[in-house]
Amino acid sequence: MAAGSSSRLGYAKQLVEFKGKSLLQHILDASASLEFDSKVLILGARKEQIENEIDARDFQIVMNRNWKDGMSTSIISGLAKAQEMEKDLQHLLILLSDQPFVSQDKIEQLINDHLKGNSLATFSEYAGDVGVPAIFSSEVFQHLKELKGDQGAKKLIHENKFDYRTVKFEKGNFDVDTEEDVERLKKLEEE
Repeated sequence: MAAGSSSRLGYAKQLVEFKGKSLLQHILDASASLEFDSKVLILGARKEQIENEIDARDFQIVMNRNWKDGMSTSIISGLAKAQEMEKDLQHLLILLSDQPFVSQDKIEQLINDHLKGNSLATFSEYAGDVGVPAIFSSEVFQHLKELKGDQGAKKLIHENKFDYRTVKFEKGNFDVDTEEDVERLKKLEEE
């Protein structure tokens, strides 16, 4: 998902450079070789600019016209498109464009743990909390479709009390929302 306006940053955080490529391109590249039946990229604010500066690979780009209404609209849009592309969709993996330390290995670990554990959802765990990347089984899809506003999928574990698994992701809580985050990221790039 890469639909937000980056209002706290003031420019497209999806295009912030880290180690020679944009944050969004990093996520696209990290997941490109994984064999998913459908790959969907949700864009919203600054769609044209972002689309012109990335290689979307084999991702189907979807414009979330309701991006101003919050993260839930991107989740719902992505799920709808994935179900349209794959009628018997069994799992939905959610990735965000502003997590520079997501890797193909971390995504594979999350998927493998989810499939072995046969749980309804598997979240990344960092800084004492759970979040994305996360993967959901089809039994949860209806709950995802009922999210509202800026609610992320984490809300489901509190409201629906379903069993879920977690995979440790030590640097998962680093995301880019402010100019200070960009400066910290630049310093990390030098290490």
